Amino acid sequence: MKSRLTTLCYIERDDKYLMLHRVSKKNDINKDKWIGVGGHFEEGESPEDCLLREVKEETGLTLTSFRFRGIVTFCPEDSPTEYMCLYTADGFEGEISGEQCNEGILAWVDKKAVRELTLWDGDLLFLDLLERNASFFSLKLVYDREGRWRGGELDGRRLELLDLCLSDGTISGHVGERSMVHRQGKLHRTVHIWIIQRENGGVLRVLLQKRSKNKDAYPGCYDISSAGHVQAGDDFLPAALRELSEELGIQAQPRELVFIGFHEGYVESEFWGAPFRDWELSAVYLYDRPIEVKNLVLQESEVEEAVFMSYEELQRRMREGSLPNCIYPKELEMLPKALVPGYSPEGVRVVEKIV
Repeated sequence: MKSRLTTLCYIERDDKYLMLHRVSKKNDINKDKWIGVGGHFEEGESPEDCLLREVKEETGLTLTSFRFRGIVTFCPEDSPTEYMCLYTADGFEGEISGEQCNEGILAWVDKKAVRELTLWDGDLLFLDLLERNASFFSLKLVYDREGRWRGGELDGRRLELLDLCLSDGTISGHVGERSMVHRQGKLHRTVHIWIIQRENGGVLRVLLQKRSKNKDAYPGCYDISSAGHVQAGDDFLPAALRELSEELGIQAQPRELVFIGFHEGYVESEFWGAPFRDWELSAVYLYDRPIEVKNLVLQESEVEEAVFMSYEELQRRMREGSLPNCIYPKELEMLPKALVPGYSPEGVRVVEKIV
């Protein structure tokens, strides 16, 4: 399959984008999606030649001010790779020739309302980059044959993609990039694994990890023994086993993790000058196999240290504020309840909101 070269432009006016609803062509990979305006290069054209010609053909407008913002490598499974030269334009002459064009229907849409349209999930990422006035970027977006976003890179760095959830916790079918999900407060899935020890006399001890000072959220705070996001296309238990291995070097077996229920948490804060709105549905597990802290293999980029602390001391220090932490109090209370004989996790979903 031969790769294709295209341009894509988002024309701006009064805090709106000129959007094209692609409904006219039957065999259009963008069928029923909303995108900017643009099209394929013709022989001998520069990106700017193609941009100006396509905008004129599709809208009737002549661009007078435009900016080259980035390269988007669009990789749909079973279709040719497309290299898109991405532009924005804030100056033009003329009038739109009509709502209908040979590609679909044109409409001016408020920028804040664009995300509610039927878009490729990855388009939301480059639209976010445009709105944040990011410097010139190279973005790779990989989709499976059903049109689901399954991978990508931004300036050569792998993107972390998360399945977005409906309010009842079921997967919505849409995918978001991690940093965007946290800025916008979208519901997504995570795993929380509490490593516990029960000593003689009934003393319950829990393992805490201290987050790296370089973490994007809660740097230097004490946290759950091991936790992480469920990647798009993955499930809770495999994600939990992976996090234990990556963060602490523990090679656990599936049967060794005991599911004790779900925790739905929402928190608002700010880190490194950016808003942080974390809304997550977490599968909570217990792991009570004997371990020694000195034998753990800590992931340096994620974990600074690991320490055991009694449950009572942890609760006390959280109440008095003497332990910098990012632990949900109600989730912590799930632990001793789950150790009561006859406990069943069926239907357990603890909800907690911290603003």
